[in-house]
Amino acid sequence: MDLADYLYRHALKPILFRIDPERVHNAFVSIGEIMGSIAPARTVFSFFYNYRGPDISKTVDGIHYRTPVLLSAGFDANGQLTRILPSLGFGGEEIGSITTLPCKGNKKPRLTRLIRNQSIVVYKGLRNRGVDALIKKLSRTKRAEDFVLGISIARTNTRASCVDVDAGIEDYAVSFKKLNEADIGDYYTINISCPNAWGGETFTDPVLLEKLLTRLTQIPCRKPVYLKMPIDLPWEAFAKLLDVAHRFGIHGLVIGNLNKNYADLRHPEDAPREFRGGLSGAPCFEPSNELIRKTRERYGERFTIIGVGGIFSPDDAMAKFAAGADLVMIISGLIFEGPGLVKRVCERYARESGKIKT
Repeated sequence: MDLADYLYRHALKPILFRIDPERVHNAFVSIGEIMGSIAPARTVFSFFYNYRGPDISKTVDGIHYRTPVLLSAGFDANGQLTRILPSLGFGGEEIGSITTLPCKGNKKPRLTRLIRNQSIVVYKGLRNRGVDALIKKLSRTKRAEDFVLGISIARTNTRASCVDVDAGIEDYAVSFKKLNEADIGDYYTINISCPNAWGGETFTDPVLLEKLLTRLTQIPCRKPVYLKMPIDLPWEAFAKLLDVAHRFGIHGLVIGNLNKNYADLRHPEDAPREFRGGLSGAPCFEPSNELIRKTRERYGERFTIIGVGGIFSPDDAMAKFAAGADLVMIISGLIFEGPGLVKRVCERYARESGKIKT
């Protein structure tokens, strides 16, 4: 453990974990945005956290990643951290999820730590400033070299757009069209599996997913398009979604979203008594790995797979790669283990990437 990791775990984390998690998150995003705008600050963060080992870059769907580790959607909803994240060793990030209209999100508490479970109950409700604000923000932000920007797209979290199927489809389409026309982002992920919005996961129904993709494929797009997949479905139901994705030429899959089964917690008694959002972190690890493995077995190299869920160590990341992931995403691990986790994953990947069989 290097000094930066030690200080985070033993000095900073005990203080942060006594403060409301949403306040901590908002503070870190604001500080990260400021630090990213200051070149000397980026240099200092890079000195402590950036990966500087052998070349581990990858080209996936024509996109070059300096490292195969990305920040997952859900942390940087409004594209505020694009300048600082390269200094932390990330090869890219997925911004969002973004929606056509701004979303205030669900009622508080929107984040609840379950420390013994290495998990966070996420109940944000797609809180973001909307697609127009994101386009304006990224259009004015200088791109860091070799840093990939994916954008996760969801439907606006209102009763009308989420309950009415046609309205929901058009909501996705407006954001998708605007991003393509503005040429913002390197790839797009269609988030069909957010558990914290009105109407639930409408488009995890294969019939409705086909209807959604029929509309989106009418919009000119020259960039890879992925689906953000649920991890709670039985394999047979999950495979039906893969079949639809295959027919519509979807490039890849992000596997997967939050776990909605509180029984998967190591200490379920710590969870809220009523369902109040999906679980991040450790409860997602095995379900995600199993779906990655089965998807790769069924479809071979047909889909790019980005593995996310429960990465708290280099061992966890390597398990995702071994299951068949091309890239991995981290979010809860960053909170529990600190930013040094990214560097350690990259170093481990550099040593063992030749052993990975997908």
